[in-house]
Parts: sequence; structure tokens; C-alpha cells
Amino acid sequence: MDKIELVPAIDLIDGKCVRLSQGKYTSKKVYADDPLEVAKQLEAHGIRRLHVVDLDGAASHHVVNHAVLERIAGYTSLVIDFGGGVKTDEDLKIAFGCGAAMVTGGSIAVSQPETFARWLEQYGPERIILGADVKQGMIAVDGWRSGSDRSLFPFLDHYVEWGVRRVVCTDISRDGMLQGPAIDLYKDILQRHPGLWLMASGGVSSVDDIRALQAAGVPSVIFGKALYEGRITLRQLEEFI
Repeated sequence: MDKIELVPAIDLIDGKCVRLSQGKYTSKKVYADDPLEVAKQLEAHGIRRLHVVDLDGAASHHVVNHAVLERIAGYTSLVIDFGGGVKTDEDLKIAFGCGAAMVTGGSIAVSQPETFARWLEQYGPERIILGADVKQGMIAVDGWRSGSDRSLFPFLDHYVEWGVRRVVCTDISRDGMLQGPAIDLYKDILQRHPGLWLMASGGVSSVDDIRALQAAGVPSVIFGKALYEGRITLRQLEEFI
């Protein structure tokens, strides 16, 4: 069995490392004033990947916390994927210019599919990740504050046909709730698209959840709150590294 890729998340509001519950900004909890120190600690324990989300950017419709991204990229060798507020060509250039190896686009893929497809063609499927944030089977946008009329599976089918190879799929109802990931959902996605590099996000509460995702054949897992709340320790993660 291939080892699952570990991708800790650093979510940013006002330049600080925070977590939300179910995407609700009113549920914000600050875990660190300096996200760079969090990133350095992760790297020191063998972590190689990082998922950075600009929650201010998602709410403002443009990249906001690019200086934090630049610091993390400049002072670690972590491979960073960045999302939140990437709406324009300029936002994309800022993200890549500040050190992101990959950029995740979710809302843009719903509202401006031609732009997202152009980015995919221009930068390639290894650098452009599709964000598929789902609530009750439907894609959510704008930092999860808005719904859409796009159903998850046709949305995925469409973009896989257009060349998407990497997808972050977050079950919003589980995000930050520490109640376990949506394993059946991820199995369904991989059954339909077995070649997809699926990054499962939302609900991870323990190292057992990571083991269950690995057993289900999920290639990659994003997690945050369980780590910051001490339910998962960096030492426990060593079995996957």
C-alpha cells in the first residue's frame, strides 16, 4: 500500500494561523500569531507539503495574505499549494511569485470556467489544482459562504475531461468538526476517476482517520484542527513519512 501524502493546512486571517468550523468566520480560533514558526516546526518533523489558505482573500475576492506566503516559502523548503481569493491573472501571478508551487482554484472554476481552463493549459495540471468544496452534494464558493447550482460529480467529470489531475475535495459539513472524514464520498470519486490525485480535506480527527483514508486508497490528506488541538501529534505522523 502506498503511503498517503500528508498536507497540513495553515489557514490565514490577519496574517495569523487560524481554524474555522464548517467555514464559519464567526467560529475563528487563533492557534499561532506567526504561521512561519508553525511551518518550520512541521518541516523539522519531516513534513514536505503545506496547504495555505488565505481566508481573508476568499472573503475579499483577491489575494490578501501574500506576504505570509512569501515568508513561509522563503524560509522553508516546503512545497506549498495556495488558495483563497485567487480570482484574476494578477492574483495567480502574485501567488506563484510569492513562492506557491501550486494554486488551488475553486470559486473561479465555477464563476469563470474559461479563465480556469486557460490557467490549466498555461501552467499545467501539476500546478493548477481544482478546489471542489461540497455541501450536501453541491459545490460551495466564496469561502463557503455561498452555494452554487453545480452538483459535485458533473463538476468533477467536466474538469477531469478538461485535464484536471489534482483535486482538493472538502466536505464542508465535516470541516473543523473533528468527526471523521467523508471516506465513502472519496471512494466514490476515486471509483469514477481512479487516476485522480485526490486531496481529502475535512473532518480528520485522529491518526486513525488518516490510516482509514490511506486504506481507502486516497492519495493525499489535508488536516489542521486535529493537529493544532493536539489530537494528532507530529510524532504520530512519522509512520506516514
